[in-house]
Amino acid sequence: MSQDPPEAGDGPSYPELSLWAGRHPVIAVDAMGGDYAPDEIVAGALTAQRENDVTVLLTGPPARLRPVISRLGAGPELRVVPAEDVVRMDEGALSSFRRPRSSIAVACQLVRRGQASAVVSAGSTGAVVATARHRLLSLPGVPRPGIAVVLPTSPNPTVLIDAGATADPKPEMLLQFGQLGTAYAQIALGIASPKVGLLTIGAEPGKGNILTRRAHELLAAEPPPGAMAINFVGNVEGGDLMDGVVDVIVTDGFTGNVALKTLEGALRFAAGELRGALTGTRTAKVGALLQRRGLRDLNDRLDSESYGGAAMLGMGGTVVIAHGASTARAVASACALAADLSRGGITEKIRQRIGPQPERRFRRRDREPRNPEARNTEAK
Repeated sequence: MSQDPPEAGDGPSYPELSLWAGRHPVIAVDAMGGDYAPDEIVAGALTAQRENDVTVLLTGPPARLRPVISRLGAGPELRVVPAEDVVRMDEGALSSFRRPRSSIAVACQLVRRGQASAVVSAGSTGAVVATARHRLLSLPGVPRPGIAVVLPTSPNPTVLIDAGATADPKPEMLLQFGQLGTAYAQIALGIASPKVGLLTIGAEPGKGNILTRRAHELLAAEPPPGAMAINFVGNVEGGDLMDGVVDVIVTDGFTGNVALKTLEGALRFAAGELRGALTGTRTAKVGALLQRRGLRDLNDRLDSESYGGAAMLGMGGTVVIAHGASTARAVASACALAADLSRGGITEKIRQRIGPQPERRFRRRDREPRNPEARNTEAK
């Protein structure tokens, strides 16, 4: 957890909150982020506090949060940290700079000041990523963060990174996503030597675009001195996402986000079709009744709301991004995930595993000279 001093203009500090830190995880919840904020967010935060031995700090306008807390009968259970501004769901990354006192900005600042151990938000992903990068800063040697999502594969879960933090990365950043995903799989999933695959359009090393071909070379090469070793096993295709053939799947944020939402839609469709097949006839209903325990276990494993969201890795603090359409149950799961990562010291352990990184110079495409004379001059 970062202990950097606050920046000028960041707003008031709350020294009394420091008394709460250390007893158990303190989760700063952006109460105004998400399609169903603040009602579902507050309800989920209350459930998490009651069931997971955590303290929740809600950030948002007190005038809007107090009535919701009162309707839930929470009374003094939930603490509100004032944040009068709100980043709407349709706003992007730039909005975070225009709203330094937004609910997500205040939540990140609580972590930076050591008054909370993790941030949970179901707000705009672009705004959450930009705010976290500005407020928490990146770990040394990590140029871009990666969003890690755990896919419900069998027999073991699979980490997909990046799921939306960096849409247009350099190949060197994909190498770092492999390091971050490896560290996350070791810490959160207990896999000693995670197998890493690169998501592209073919299993052969030469398949893919310029980005993936260069990233394949970097992932397959020997790590430079001081860098983290990766157990890279080669390329994987879209059809391998749910097969559990690797433990970590590396991709860029654009492709990863599209793949993730495609999977979510496919799982919803399959669940609906299965539900219809099991309730279509009397015989099917009897069979479903006999198999209700197995069907319940399957539903729990495939239910995205039980996974709690995605961890933003590479930052100087723990950040969990929940789905924009999160219900109270999903928010409670996100808070539980944030608490588990906080208890496990995810940020410091990633810092130790990544270690001091050699300075990287990202390749830039050569620009064409503006006129023939300039081209001739450069040639000479």
